Amino acid sequence: MPEPADDVTMTFGGTATMLLRIGGFTLLTDPNFLHRGQRAHLGYGLRAKRLTEPALQPTQLPELDGILLSHMHGDHWDRIATKSLPKETPVVTTREAARCLADRGFSATADLQPWQTHEFHRGADTLRITSVPGVHGPGPLAKVLPAVMGSVLELIHGADVVWRGYISGDTLYRPYLGEVLERCGPLDVLIPHLGGTKALGLTVTMDAQQGADLVELLKPPVTVPVHYDDYDRFRSPLGDFVAEVGRRQLPGAVRTVQRGDTISLRA
Repeated sequence: MPEPADDVTMTFGGTATMLLRIGGFTLLTDPNFLHRGQRAHLGYGLRAKRLTEPALQPTQLPELDGILLSHMHGDHWDRIATKSLPKETPVVTTREAARCLADRGFSATADLQPWQTHEFHRGADTLRITSVPGVHGPGPLAKVLPAVMGSVLELIHGADVVWRGYISGDTLYRPYLGEVLERCGPLDVLIPHLGGTKALGLTVTMDAQQGADLVELLKPPVTVPVHYDDYDRFRSPLGDFVAEVGRRQLPGAVRTVQRGDTISLRA
């Protein structure tokens, strides 16, 4: 069992919103606080209707070390986040999203290019975030959808990495994501954004098959899927992913989480 200082947990808020406690660090990911029936604006006239209630609201959040934002879309950073989150909170994100947040008054953004890193420090401990490239908009949608990044998170004691996780962000499966292992090392957990989201008739996030492809590629001991049923643009339910992983007898365990629940992110 890990010591309490090494513990890693996730409280699931819905969509891709997670409250992560990684050792002594606390991060919020992709803050989406819209309520059931409200619509997220995705740009170019695209909208998505929320089908569920969020399990986290700004008033429920502890003090944050930072926010991790995969990309600037209304179902990952909404108008409630802009209004309610402290403007001085560090936000680690893409260059495109950092510019948008600066325009909204956020003063501590860190914009990363693929494979660049950002670090948080607390005493002798470090939380290192490495930006991983992704493809949200295939083909003609590349100019319409925002740039997206995944993230490898590493908890470091002294010179030792004691935990490593990869959050995919809203990307499609691509074989080059195997570079996560080559550049960073083996994972303790994979957190894929799934849902098979449709935009203008094209799939723009991993469906069940692509999610299983990523599990096969990265071979994590634990996979915790998120981003699969909160909006009306999702077309690939969680059950399809769990069934596909089982059918292919892929390595590791799938650990599902309900909105509002807290689970361990260790094997």
